[in-house]
Amino acid sequence: MTKILRQFVGSLAAGATLLSAGAVLAQGNYPDKPIRMLVAFPAGGPADVTARLFAQYMTEKLGQPVVVDNRPGAGGTVASTVAARAPKDGYTLLYNTSSFLLGALTYSSATHNPLKDFVPVVRTVGVPLVVAMYPKVSAKDMQAFIALAKKRPGKMNYASSGAGTIDHLAFAMLDSKLGIQLTHVPYKGTAPTLADLIGGQTEIFMTTLSTVLPFVQNKQLTALAVGSKERSPLLPNVPTVAEATSIANVELTAWNGIVAPAGTPKEVVERLNDAVNMALKDAEFLKKLEASGAEPYGGTPADYAKFLADEQGRLAKVIKEAGLERQ
Repeated sequence: MTKILRQFVGSLAAGATLLSAGAVLAQGNYPDKPIRMLVAFPAGGPADVTARLFAQYMTEKLGQPVVVDNRPGAGGTVASTVAARAPKDGYTLLYNTSSFLLGALTYSSATHNPLKDFVPVVRTVGVPLVVAMYPKVSAKDMQAFIALAKKRPGKMNYASSGAGTIDHLAFAMLDSKLGIQLTHVPYKGTAPTLADLIGGQTEIFMTTLSTVLPFVQNKQLTALAVGSKERSPLLPNVPTVAEATSIANVELTAWNGIVAPAGTPKEVVERLNDAVNMALKDAEFLKKLEASGAEPYGGTPADYAKFLADEQGRLAKVIKEAGLERQ
């Protein structure tokens, strides 16, 4: 090797060392600017409310603003696509719900692969779904509603916060297993869905306990069943879906989590994971979650990765059994 070539190789090695040191330093200083957290639903919906709770806590612990960016549309695939294409530096996160998996399973336009294009950060919370009915429908409980729907196949409807969302899938599954035929009316988010349900434009909706509770308490809506395995202490007189129907061992829960683009440095993922787990151990933070009926999860990135893989298989089976076609 000539002297000039040796000098050139040496300079390349030195440069690589400096770049590596710079990357470590950058990760060590993370975060040094605001973090964007994408949410696949409009402001005011259940996922948005929970995301903002975590964003506020993470802002305090990380020392940089965590800013919620609502990107609704196409069953959550709009936000997922934006997040998947973002720089892999930890400054763009996706606060995801089950729509993260459902969108890829039900929308042919989805370009992201949930298990390959993202790295799991942490599973945050789970909230049971509640079957809520417009009070003027001539049914007093879940059994009466089922009987009414069977008498009027295709003439009654159920609303959802969007095609391919967990509330859409949950009701489609009930529709199939109970032998009823309801017409699906999709909306762009939970807030407009609730507005039309309360106004009587639609007849029934399944959404999170935290969302529906105040409307049930002031009698604007009637709660027919809760999707958790046990009755909720917030609605002790409302039966579970398993109790109110012939479907055994059913559990309908909306879960949330945080993911980042695949390739985000491990150290950054761990820093984010630590911040969320700290929130889930904070007594005041937990009070805010419990007041909405949310169950705290937490855990490691590996825990969330396993959950996502298992859940994708389960949801794919439910979609097939319910006879849902890709949009």
